[in-house]
Formats: sequence, C-alpha cells, structure tokens
Amino acid sequence: QVQLVESGGGLVQPGGSLRLSCAASGISFSIPSMGWYRQAPGKERDLVARITNGGGTNYADSVKGRFTISRDNAKNTVYLQMNSLKPEDTGVYYCYSITSRGTSWGQGTQVTVSS
Repeated sequence: QVQLVESGGGLVQPGGSLRLSCAASGISFSIPSMGWYRQAPGKERDLVARITNGGGTNYADSVKGRFTISRDNAKNTVYLQMNSLKPEDTGVYYCYSITSRGTSWGQGTQVTVSS
C-alpha cells in the first residue's frame, strides 16, 4: 500500500500563494499518476490537477493559469503551486496516487483563503 503525506496548507489572504507537497512511500517505482483533489465544505471532492510520470498534466478550469502541478519522480513527490488564491479555493486538499495496486489517498491538508 502506498502511503501519502501532505504538507503546506494554511491560511492565506486572497491573492496570496501557497505550495502543497505530497510525498509517497511504500513503493519502489515511479508512480504512474499523482494529483490533487479538493473538498469545500458541503461539497463533493473535485479534481484540481493531476500529473503523469511522463509529465502530462490536467487542470480544473477554475485553477488554470493560477495553479501549477509538478513532480519529482525520483522522490515520488508531487507539488501544487497555488498563486492568486481566491476564497473559493478554500477546502481540504487531498493528494492521491494511482498504481497497479489501486488508488491511495493522503490525509488531507486544509487551505483557507480569507482576509
């Protein structure tokens, strides 16, 4: 089973930036797909961004041009650079990974955008 540990959440003012990190352990090869979902209060968990081990990326329309996902394959770590944050970006951000063993989730990290 892949273990995922997230870090980097917090409270930030609108227009500010945060960088989330997610480190995977328990696996000895490059994870084919990793990414981030977020869940706002009272809403479903939605995809924010994902990246393959070949570098292909996808973003939710709401974050295009503001968020950048990247990864270090050697460390099986994925990052989410979030710029120009808006109050509607508030939520719990969950890292995930997909391998032949299935899908694994991190514990989540809270991001709050508020003045």
